[in-house]
Amino acid sequence: MSMLEQKTADETRLRKLRGTVPVNAVLHVWMKAIHPHAPAEIQLSLNGNLFGNIFAQNAEEYEFRMFFVPHGGELECSYDPETTTISVAYWFTDAKVLEEGITVLRTHAANAPAPAPGSYHFRPPFGWMNDPNGFGRFNGSAHLFYQHYSHGLTWNTMHWGHAISEDYLHWRHMPIFLFPSEDLTHRPDKRGGAFSGSAIPLENSAGIRVFFTEHVIERAPEREIQMVATSQSLIFAGAAKPLIDKRPELEGLTLDFRDPYVFRGPDGYWKMLLGSRQGEEGVVLLYQTADLTAASGWEFVEILHREGRFNTQVVECPCLLPLDGPAGDPQTHWVLVCGLMHSHHEETGRRNLTMATVGHFDGKHFTPQFEQELDFATDNYAFQAFLDQGRPVGIGWLANWADAAPEIDFPTAMTLPRNLVYDAADNTLLTPPIEGVEVLRDALIDDTALAAGEPVMLEKGQAEVVIELDRNDGPFELDLYHNNIEITVKIDAEGMRLLYMDDSKTPTPDYIAPGANPSHLRLFLDIGSVEVFADNGRWAGTKRIAGFDPIHSLRIREGAIKSAKVWSLAL
Repeated sequence: MSMLEQKTADETRLRKLRGTVPVNAVLHVWMKAIHPHAPAEIQLSLNGNLFGNIFAQNAEEYEFRMFFVPHGGELECSYDPETTTISVAYWFTDAKVLEEGITVLRTHAANAPAPAPGSYHFRPPFGWMNDPNGFGRFNGSAHLFYQHYSHGLTWNTMHWGHAISEDYLHWRHMPIFLFPSEDLTHRPDKRGGAFSGSAIPLENSAGIRVFFTEHVIERAPEREIQMVATSQSLIFAGAAKPLIDKRPELEGLTLDFRDPYVFRGPDGYWKMLLGSRQGEEGVVLLYQTADLTAASGWEFVEILHREGRFNTQVVECPCLLPLDGPAGDPQTHWVLVCGLMHSHHEETGRRNLTMATVGHFDGKHFTPQFEQELDFATDNYAFQAFLDQGRPVGIGWLANWADAAPEIDFPTAMTLPRNLVYDAADNTLLTPPIEGVEVLRDALIDDTALAAGEPVMLEKGQAEVVIELDRNDGPFELDLYHNNIEITVKIDAEGMRLLYMDDSKTPTPDYIAPGANPSHLRLFLDIGSVEVFADNGRWAGTKRIAGFDPIHSLRIREGAIKSAKVWSLAL
């Protein structure tokens, strides 16, 4: 082969990523060498002129590279797929990223976003996602951080992803916010990373302070410690430093020590909840500090809550917030939400339950009044909530570790955001979808056929269904038709069930809200999920649907109906 032919062959082999970028664009790339002895390389051209190269040597793990593009125009990133693989590439500008988000140029087949066109649930732009973190309103906008691994659809070394919204429904994807330590990033044999946590606003600043658990599985004597970092820009976390590097000296406390949730207590002090296990019980640990910035001085107070049922292995992602009044009012009801990791409800076969306990909190002691399950279908896990202008709002991971084995591809979503409301008349907790979700309604599909027992077809699978029942007329059954899975919402003398049977015909848990006898149902259907809210969220059931085939139709099989309406939904 002549030199000219070799050059032509080399140029033909090159892959090119292209995009129009503004002045002062920042390019983020994760790249890896194919061969240990040949570096990975990306050539950068702007408006047809070569102006830079990016190199990486690592053939084991993706290496992060950042490149500044000072001039605007047509950007082209060229690389040879025989020497270089790119996992993720995106660009943004510091000046406008909070308003505009990132622009993704490249994802790999191994970390591509879910094939869910039109889905209105939050999903990451690439890679794996689990627990929501740092959920809050900062500098006027709602911020959602989340457990994230960019380079695959399975759990791995944890980072914090990030998105911003004005209404909790329409989200802008941000750059990766928080990276694990360099030691973890470059040691594929060390699993762990920046685990779950929370965020609070900085005093007299638009920035935030974030708290998270650093997990290093081989580290001794503490596998998990609490870290703190600040961000003035709301774009990236600054350097993290240890905040609590040792568990309290309590007999029988396991190495589990994680998920700091920081909030202002009724006495004005900053409080922190951490999940752990002592002996045979999952426990919630309470810390506090007199430091007005919450950046230091944290001391252990007591075990705030215990959970010895369901063979709970550890309490995860605890959060505590007032429901119906000022934090400092002794009459205010507070709700404590806890994920019960590896819990097993033997009667129903359900796993990884989430409990919501309502009571009173004086800053050091929590006195329970009543409890209920947050979600009877259990696919609303790691729920995190905060007070948004005095109104509690929360969001959960739309999945369950019983299904999401770390070794399988498992693209997931977040639940619809929900309010938390104390119903004094019935002494119950309501978790309806947030006010304003009606903006998703695109068109009224039906207001007669479903109520008459006729099938209603769904063109795309995104729909809201509202049914008023006549509960004086016995059982009720609504069938949701899917290509591979049988899904039914059923109400009878035992309560309300969400029946779910996939094509493997293997036994599935009995997703039941015992004794539920609602008169109003509101269902949200999407690709990959169904959410049921009964009587304004008195009972809520969230179920992830395996795969990405939509629910294509529905029909009421049994039950007296006062009215039924179906809307198509769209972002």
